[in-house]
Amino acid sequence: MRVAEAGNPARRGWFDRQGLRLVAKPYLSGAFATQRTLERLPVESAALKELTVEHGGIFSGPQFARVYLTASEHSVPFVGSKDMLVADLSTLPRLRKSDAELPGMRYLKLRAGTSLISRSGFNAGRRSYVRPDMAGFWSSEDVIKVVPDEDKIKPGYLYAFLSSRFGEVLVRSGIYGSTVKHIAPDHVGEIRVPRFGAVVENEIHELVQGAAELRAEFQAGLEAATRDLFSTAGIEELLDLRWHEGGRDLGFAPPRVTATSLRALNFQPRARRILERLGERECVTLGDVCEGGMLGSGVRFKRIDAEPGHGAVRLIGQRQAFWLRPEGRWISPDQAPPGIFTTDETVMIAAQGTLGENEVFCRPFLVTGSWLDHAYSQHFLRVVPGDPRFSGAYLFALLRSEPIFRLLRSMSVGGKQQDLHEELRKSVPVPVLTQPDRDRIAATIRSAYKKRDEADRREDLALARLEEAVTG
Repeated sequence: MRVAEAGNPARRGWFDRQGLRLVAKPYLSGAFATQRTLERLPVESAALKELTVEHGGIFSGPQFARVYLTASEHSVPFVGSKDMLVADLSTLPRLRKSDAELPGMRYLKLRAGTSLISRSGFNAGRRSYVRPDMAGFWSSEDVIKVVPDEDKIKPGYLYAFLSSRFGEVLVRSGIYGSTVKHIAPDHVGEIRVPRFGAVVENEIHELVQGAAELRAEFQAGLEAATRDLFSTAGIEELLDLRWHEGGRDLGFAPPRVTATSLRALNFQPRARRILERLGERECVTLGDVCEGGMLGSGVRFKRIDAEPGHGAVRLIGQRQAFWLRPEGRWISPDQAPPGIFTTDETVMIAAQGTLGENEVFCRPFLVTGSWLDHAYSQHFLRVVPGDPRFSGAYLFALLRSEPIFRLLRSMSVGGKQQDLHEELRKSVPVPVLTQPDRDRIAATIRSAYKKRDEADRREDLALARLEEAVTG
């Protein structure tokens, strides 16, 4: 049980500053200790609402009926409170453009440099930065937009403060509600931001902005590699799949049914057409590529929690694996089997879940660079090539594509929680191409992930510089 510090009890004035709210969270979360630390700084500070654009620089938006489409010419990417955290934006849901451009909805269009704060639900209080490639996306009412006035404050510095440990405590102290958590834009506007002068703030801004630009290049690299692969194979039209426009798979008779599977989903005509189109090119199966490598799930093990800095490692589950910065629990690797770690360029596929359109089930990511330090749960299908002609980076460029995603979904088994059929997943076709083509595509993926690691490093430097300014 958490208790207040004996030498620093809650005072009557604190209740006034909290609007006479009689909940314990602001007093036990460290929010008031953080406020006192910031108040003692020998620098000026300003309320956040004074540093944003006029006429509502901090807002969430109205509730509205959402109509989702898949055709890019009739829709716009739509960012919710979970989607604002993801690294790969290519799987975002798309809102009907005619609704998004209504007069009452246009101001939900994101602009680069805006800080985002999730305002409700499990993710309430998390922050994100609108990078250049997100400009023109629309956002939901569950996301608080903080649009800085760049004549008063640099966007990167403002985001660095909000995402720092100081800003996190102040933002989260305003969470209210029991079952469904919420944060009000009015509370966010009262947070005071310390000002350290142009030199320090510009340095922090440049680091944050540089990280945002590198993440935009990371996104562009992933998409370029996948398009290069399908274009070189002569099947680029599969990338414009328009899966839902193909109609429902009803009343079909699959040929050559065996005891391997009797589930109708495994014989989807739309998925069969993808297989047939891929089969027109020289391909090998994923099972053959991974012969001598690995194509299976991780080990099950008991989690023993441990503290960071004491030999603990971060355990990545399916929820956080697709975020820019994971927030998994910390466990002791000494109390777990060796299989919790993985090798460089292992492709991880979320292998357990449901078939919802916005679920991560069958979505992949690549483990390389700094992510090799993390441990991974058993809920991922690990794809490690054993054939030296194929690299993990090349396989990832293929597996992240929409056609292969739909193909994997058609190979699912189970009831409520789906899994990937152990035999069917081996039959996924992998275009052979030439060795120079494979090397070029893999190099694009590797370059993209190096930029992502560099972006994380720059953001960490920005937060360290802010910490130094506050505590130094």
